[in-house]
Amino acid sequence: MKEEIYVHYHPEEHPFVDRVLDWLHNVSERHSYRLTDFLDPRQCEILLALSRRFDDIHVRLYGGYEGAERKRAAIAPSYRPIEDEDLQITALEMVSDDHRFSELDHRDVLGALIGLGIKRDKIGDIHLHPDVCHVLLCEEMSDFVRLHLHQVHRIKVSTQTLAPERLRVVEPRLDERVITVSSMRLDAIVSDLIRVSRAKALPMIRSGQCRVNWRLEEDPSSLLEEGDVLSIRGHGRFKVLAVEGTTRKGNIRVKIGKFV
Repeated sequence: MKEEIYVHYHPEEHPFVDRVLDWLHNVSERHSYRLTDFLDPRQCEILLALSRRFDDIHVRLYGGYEGAERKRAAIAPSYRPIEDEDLQITALEMVSDDHRFSELDHRDVLGALIGLGIKRDKIGDIHLHPDVCHVLLCEEMSDFVRLHLHQVHRIKVSTQTLAPERLRVVEPRLDERVITVSSMRLDAIVSDLIRVSRAKALPMIRSGQCRVNWRLEEDPSSLLEEGDVLSIRGHGRFKVLAVEGTTRKGNIRVKIGKFV
């Protein structure tokens, strides 16, 4: 059975597929309940896809607020209501008197949390504002972080538990531009976005430096579509906003947004 499932997923994803199947089989056969740690969008997609193979279970995804990127999953027998299940997510508020706080970025905060020994899957979305940072965590980690997180990138901080209704969500900001490419192939778009030749883009893609919709993509000829999110290691994350038609020479105008 697993071999039939594996063909739909990249080899890198097979260990996670195994974990999900174990979760689903345990819930189905033992009539148990499973609450996962935070999953990224691709992992959520895999979980939902595999759960459809089981008629006797259902899944709820939630990340602490509507529209969250990283989410915890509740997996339960279909007869057990989970719509109002507590997914045990805590929001923490991080503040500082240091004026340099506004210079911190997402990586600084994530690095400080992981530096405490916290696994990435215990951390949900991070919303960093110039004056405050709000972090979603698995509930069991909140006290630990409040007691031990005193510094982020040499800046002293303090943390306290945040009421859910006070959560300030950072709306994604996109730096938009229009590029002109010969096709919607991944290598053509990567080449234009990071300003390298297609010959240099090819090994980058084949060596696993690109993800499309959080899925590792190693095929340079794969086609991108409107709405796709492209991550290029070391260069950031981009979204295909619109295909705006063709030029007189037959090239394609594409509106791209870079997450900033």
